[in-house]
Amino acid sequence: MTVGLMLVRLLERYGVDTVFGIPGVHTAELYRGLAGSRIHHVTPRDEQDAGFMADGYARASGKPGICLLITGPGLTNAITPMAQARADSIPMLVISGVNARVTLGRYEGHLHELPDQAAMIRTLALSSERLERPEDLPSLIDRAFAMMAKGRPGPVHIEIPTDLMEAEVAALPFAAAPEKPDSGIDHGAVERAARTCAAAARPLILAGGGAVWAEAEIRDLAERLDAPVVTTTNGRGLLAGHPLEVPASPSLAAIRELMRDSDLVIAIGTQFGPTDYDAYVDGGFIPPGNLIRIDRDGTAESGNAPATVFIKGDAAEATGLLCSHLPPAGVSKAGATRATDARDAARASLSPKMKAMIEVLSSIRDTLPDATMVGDSTQLAYAGNLYWEASNPRRWFNAATGYGALGYGPPAAVGASVALGDAPVICLVGDGGFQFCLGALGAARDENTPVIFVVWNNHGYQEIEDYMLSRDITPIGVRPSAPDFTMIAAAYDIPAERIRLCETDHQDALAPGQLDLTPLDHALQAARKRGGPALIEIIAP
Repeated sequence: MTVGLMLVRLLERYGVDTVFGIPGVHTAELYRGLAGSRIHHVTPRDEQDAGFMADGYARASGKPGICLLITGPGLTNAITPMAQARADSIPMLVISGVNARVTLGRYEGHLHELPDQAAMIRTLALSSERLERPEDLPSLIDRAFAMMAKGRPGPVHIEIPTDLMEAEVAALPFAAAPEKPDSGIDHGAVERAARTCAAAARPLILAGGGAVWAEAEIRDLAERLDAPVVTTTNGRGLLAGHPLEVPASPSLAAIRELMRDSDLVIAIGTQFGPTDYDAYVDGGFIPPGNLIRIDRDGTAESGNAPATVFIKGDAAEATGLLCSHLPPAGVSKAGATRATDARDAARASLSPKMKAMIEVLSSIRDTLPDATMVGDSTQLAYAGNLYWEASNPRRWFNAATGYGALGYGPPAAVGASVALGDAPVICLVGDGGFQFCLGALGAARDENTPVIFVVWNNHGYQEIEDYMLSRDITPIGVRPSAPDFTMIAAAYDIPAERIRLCETDHQDALAPGQLDLTPLDHALQAARKRGGPALIEIIAP
């Protein structure tokens, strides 16, 4: 067996069923075993798309996204998606080649050579390790998956020198039955948290992206405490339709008022990052004075929101333990009323333009209720991040918070669709952002993924233009010309249509109740009925 063959077998052992990458002369030997394996290979049109596809796959499936990339430019192309994954705590394993060991550190002009590839990646990955001996490959893979499974997830990198890819190794080592690791949760901290909860009269729960696999436990906790649950962008969909749910940004004044009025805040899987808690950069976020934090990342204990009680551990397990120390749900403490008031006030505070775009999102959700909505940095996503109710956890995510990479949405939607199979995926993307990654259409066609690309065409970088105008800056560089997206889709043999939601292009037309959403509903239904990828271009007023 060679190193390349063993790599494929080791990935299979960890349940990997999909890898995203583009083969090259520096990784061809790693591909030798793929054809006879259970692993499906998805070919993007560049490595940045490969990374974003792996990110979307991981968010939809709960499993690490795997990239297989060439040395040098293949890996540097993936730096942006790795940084996005690091910001949003997404498990991603990036396996790349690196030049032959004898050439490393000399920088003599070899193909795809970097001065120090691993050192560059260590600045953003959780770790970057190089294979030095063929027999060490199993331990490198084991460490990579262990790192993604404990603590705060993120990207992990392994590089394999080209001179070792064909090296012979002994048979795959015996895989011992994995021991169930000790959760390490401090039960004393759980008991202190329970006593703090029992003393609270107006508790509140904040749930972030680290809580999306703990919905049952968070619902139980919320009902026991009669506590409203505010969901951040990546936590959206938790407790969908529940009287205690508040699907609104903590940056809104109404939600900040709810936090100030609460005598206890329980934060589960949320980083308290400014793009969630201070999106308007007004400095108005004040960390809660009485705070219980539940987080897998131990460094969060000393972060920007000091905790009264900190519980380090998995969101579902730690929240479940906390519930076991609390009495069952009893007489209401008016939590549902507090949640209703916060929801109403948050939505009322939005501009007519944002409310109209929320109507567009709600129409999409109601037409295709089982769809996952993956967004780029576009106005539709910004509106939904401020206030919108997803139908379930993990049905709403985008790159408009955290690292904020433009061009994320289309490839991430393809990756999510690969993970979800026949379930529909809606990609929300603007005409500007889509031009970063038009090749995602080709990957969607190759995989026949049921992704419906909804292009919000507002004729450029409208969000940036509005910001420049608000600062009395003459807008420059915000009106890049756009191609005919329907013709590009047709070139990939993807059905496409262009629609308008109102009779005028004037911005004042973008107001609640002024849009005719019937053309969008019909286009979505037709695309879903056909199956496979489709594109709907909306000419924004």
